[in-house]
Amino acid sequence: MFAITVAITLLWPRLDTLDILLRNGRIVDGTGNPWFYGDVGIRNGRIVAVGQLGDQPARRLIDVQGQVIAPGFIDTHAHLEGSILEMPTADNFVRMGITTAITGNCGGSATDIARFFRSLDSVKTSIHVATLVGHNTVRRLVMGEAARQPTREELNQMRQLVARGMQAGALGFSTGLIYVPGTFAQTDEVVALAHEAARFGGIYASHIRDEGNRVEEAVTEAIEIGRQVGCPVQISHFKISSKRKWGDSRRTVALVAQARAEGLAVTVDQYVYPASSTGLEVLIPNWVFDGGRDSAVQRLRNPHLRKRIVEEMLRSIRAQGFKDFSYAQVAYYAPDTTLNGLRISEITRRLRGRSGARDQAEQVIEMYLASPRRVGMVYHKMHERDIRHILQQPFTMIGADAGIIRYGSGVPHPRGYGNAPRVLARYVRQEQVISLEEAIRKMTSLPAQTFGLWDRGLIRPGLVADIVVFDPDRIQDRATFEAPHQYPEGISYVIVNGTVVVEQGRHTGARPAGALRKPALLRSAQAGEG
Repeated sequence: MFAITVAITLLWPRLDTLDILLRNGRIVDGTGNPWFYGDVGIRNGRIVAVGQLGDQPARRLIDVQGQVIAPGFIDTHAHLEGSILEMPTADNFVRMGITTAITGNCGGSATDIARFFRSLDSVKTSIHVATLVGHNTVRRLVMGEAARQPTREELNQMRQLVARGMQAGALGFSTGLIYVPGTFAQTDEVVALAHEAARFGGIYASHIRDEGNRVEEAVTEAIEIGRQVGCPVQISHFKISSKRKWGDSRRTVALVAQARAEGLAVTVDQYVYPASSTGLEVLIPNWVFDGGRDSAVQRLRNPHLRKRIVEEMLRSIRAQGFKDFSYAQVAYYAPDTTLNGLRISEITRRLRGRSGARDQAEQVIEMYLASPRRVGMVYHKMHERDIRHILQQPFTMIGADAGIIRYGSGVPHPRGYGNAPRVLARYVRQEQVISLEEAIRKMTSLPAQTFGLWDRGLIRPGLVADIVVFDPDRIQDRATFEAPHQYPEGISYVIVNGTVVVEQGRHTGARPAGALRKPALLRSAQAGEG
């Protein structure tokens, strides 16, 4: 190792002044290899030297005194399109050590990706932002929220929209098959659209059709789509979210492992909390939303249909092993923010004076009707043993599944403030579920490799100078479900494009980044003239 370090160092003459020299760090380079002591030199936004750099001249010397120097974390699963342009400093992301975030997940992306990228480059952001093309976005543009299959013309229109997004620099195609209108699509529709992304070297990323009682079937569908299309598959926020299925991650992990053994490129990501977060509407049967919100409101106000809907809601939770909706917690409810942070059972008791499961179902419906804006929810439906088992897999990456958070607004899921540090604090230092080096690999080189971001994810000369420096003995997530608006501790520096964005745990206000497009060569190589 010493000989390699010296060789790398000697490539860079001492006469070349560095912009930044990080000295005396424990370098965890992103490969999964053991850490080593060394220095990192940065010039013009790139890493230019790694090793024992001695008294190499630098405009700024930062002595990190044995702290970890790692590649900036790449968050594989973000939802930024609705918030990054309003809050471009992305405080909750960059203060977790995240320097690149991939948005457009779960089938929802910017409508015009080329325009979105131009806006990012104009505004400038504190983190790099890449995106996928969202199936729900594309389907809604062409078909609205109709619960039917597309005509040949409609399918062609959707294919063109996917191709347009890929040509603009998207990394691939995403689905959210639990959400309207994507839930109405059959597998062959998804295959046809994923083919468009594959033509441009893109990946297929999926919020699969079911993460509860039918999770194995849903994982199998995602893998089969990749098999038919011939492209890599990324399964989003891999989990078991039915009480009756707790422990069955051993089965879903085995499905992914078998696919990989067959030569299929299948990876997963996860957030390391036993609760998910999405909208209130997922508690209501999907067929209710055929035709959009106006149609849903009419159905929910029809006494005969409402009775049927309530019965379906109750059957669904019982099939998952829950007695009522106590697992559901409000993150943000615009009509009455005093309900933020409360469980549906608590809200029902407060507003109705009773809290049986049927009363709770009725309360869910009333809250949906009262809020044209999406009601944000947290669902406590998962088990720690599944989280640990999934995290231990070599093909698992880390994604917060969060957007840019306005500090102090609502009671959001704590993953938006603490996901990456929680991996390093709880699962590396405290519980030793995985090693430090493996945790860093899952957050750096593995996502870079999976999504084709070849200029980042490692501490290597020539790569983008996206770097995080943290104290492995102090790093700690502080956000909780009860008090989520708390930044983590122990992250000293975050450097993006060679610029210090976080210094001694505080955001400097710097915005040296913007859109991160798939390289033009890669997105045209397989596309041909079509």
